[in-house]
Amino acid sequence: MPVFVWEGKLANGNIKRGEIEADTKATVTMLLKRQRIIPIKIKGKAKQITLFEQKIKTKEIVIFTRQFSTMINAGLPLVQCLDILASQQPNPTFKKILAQIKQDVEGGSTFADALGKHPKVFDNLYVNLVAAGEIGGVLDTVLNRLAVYMEKNEALKNKVKGAMTYPIIVLCVAFSVVAILMLFVIPTFQDMFKQFGSSLPGPTQLIVDLSLFFRNNWYLMIATIFLLIVAFKWSRKQEKGRYYTDKVALRLPIFGPLIKKVAVAKFTRTLGTMISSGVPIMDGLEITARTSGNVIVEKAIRTVRTAISEGKSMSEPLEQTGIFPGMVVQMIAVGEATGAMDQMLSKIADFYDEEVDTAVEALTSALEPMLMVFLGGIIGFVVVAMYLPIFQMAGSV
Repeated sequence: MPVFVWEGKLANGNIKRGEIEADTKATVTMLLKRQRIIPIKIKGKAKQITLFEQKIKTKEIVIFTRQFSTMINAGLPLVQCLDILASQQPNPTFKKILAQIKQDVEGGSTFADALGKHPKVFDNLYVNLVAAGEIGGVLDTVLNRLAVYMEKNEALKNKVKGAMTYPIIVLCVAFSVVAILMLFVIPTFQDMFKQFGSSLPGPTQLIVDLSLFFRNNWYLMIATIFLLIVAFKWSRKQEKGRYYTDKVALRLPIFGPLIKKVAVAKFTRTLGTMISSGVPIMDGLEITARTSGNVIVEKAIRTVRTAISEGKSMSEPLEQTGIFPGMVVQMIAVGEATGAMDQMLSKIADFYDEEVDTAVEALTSALEPMLMVFLGGIIGFVVVAMYLPIFQMAGSV
């Protein structure tokens, strides 16, 4: 994201200068006016070429959030907390960002606004929860909830990644083995088969033809795979492309139910954390929709939000979306009736975390034998096809 250097006038007439990270100059102007600064000059900062800028991991943000919560709870001033945490931060990229946040807070900006200038590190959910904590005077409690939320959300992501790792590794091994056989092993057999002088059996001829195709068109095949990956990534950036790919993902026979359970767990965990932290339900639904990660789920949440704005309860439109299971809808209805929505959402999230665990184990158990049979079948077919002419020759002798 671009960095802008600005100069502005404070309410007392003093001139202040600084840097801010934003999409456009208009965004910079809006952020400065929010801090009661009248912009005088705004210009883009020259980009510094950084070859090896260290990434900021979720774990580092969680540790920062927990430490910050402890310090605020102990009564330390906000600026002092930021100064201490920035000085002991081992990641130079994160250290620089914390120093900028400290500078903005010292200049009169709220903590939430200072965090909002770094959207790649602190997303909308984080910023809005901090803003709610500042307004309610419970920043330490909100930060502690945020840390718990981020840890559980990261654990959920790791479960899904773990489920995908095994099949991807097996498929890569299968592709590598087939490529080695086609490019290096089969040509050796082919030279030997030419000496037989007779026609080859059907399976053997098929393998030989495929090997010849691989050797003559390997660069075209690599280019095709590369173009397909680029086309998929491009389509994911388009509104229609994201809609159709997300729709297909939810309907996949094995992965679809898992994706839906992850979506339910994330929705309930995010909304529950926001409501318990004092964020209004309409704002909470808007942020939850944006952070859902699936266009179909996002559309469903926005439909629920629109229905609530028209005076309806949350459970009825939630059921009509068809995304959320009946049990989830009923529990949310009970939460609405008892006024304990945040607690109910937290219970649903915990339940679906366990459901995701079970689904991942079931998925791994189902895929393991299928993939092994697939890999063994390919290699077995190639080996048998290569030895068929030898068996024929031995039979004729």
